[in-house]
Amino acid sequence: MEIGPYEAALRDALLQLSIRAWRPVFTELAAAVPPFVFAAFYPRGWEARQIEDLGEILDDQPDSVYVAFVDGVPVGWVCVRIHPDDDMGEIYVLAVDPAYQRRGIATALMEHAFTVVREAGMSMIMVETGDDPGHAASRATYEAAGFRRWPVARYFKDLTAVSDGPDRD
Repeated sequence: MEIGPYEAALRDALLQLSIRAWRPVFTELAAAVPPFVFAAFYPRGWEARQIEDLGEILDDQPDSVYVAFVDGVPVGWVCVRIHPDDDMGEIYVLAVDPAYQRRGIATALMEHAFTVVREAGMSMIMVETGDDPGHAASRATYEAAGFRRWPVARYFKDLTAVSDGPDRD
């Protein structure tokens, strides 16, 4: 496995491997969050939103993207952002094709991100992920890499629903 810089010719391959990687995550996420929240975030479907959002990253931040290759085939990628005001780097996107998961590729991409952030002179790195069952593997990967959890709670209320009490869905 090798890690190299992103090239625009890889765009479609990286988008498609991301969709494959995240399909099981979004299936579980859809069942774990209130339907009005999922519908608000993904009105055209999660795949369309992810392709749009990830495509923007690949188009607008190509120098922040690093790709893992196995035998010349892209199998994963990471986007690293630098936040100098916070003395911090961020793993903004990390995706590994399901056919290549559990082979150390995510770990290698994270290690590459650590190097990029250190070379930028930052003292720490962060990553965000979901707390739903679909993201359990991601949380385990980050914890195994030495990340420590920051407790955050995010709440949503459906303002279009008419009810006499608290939202239940």
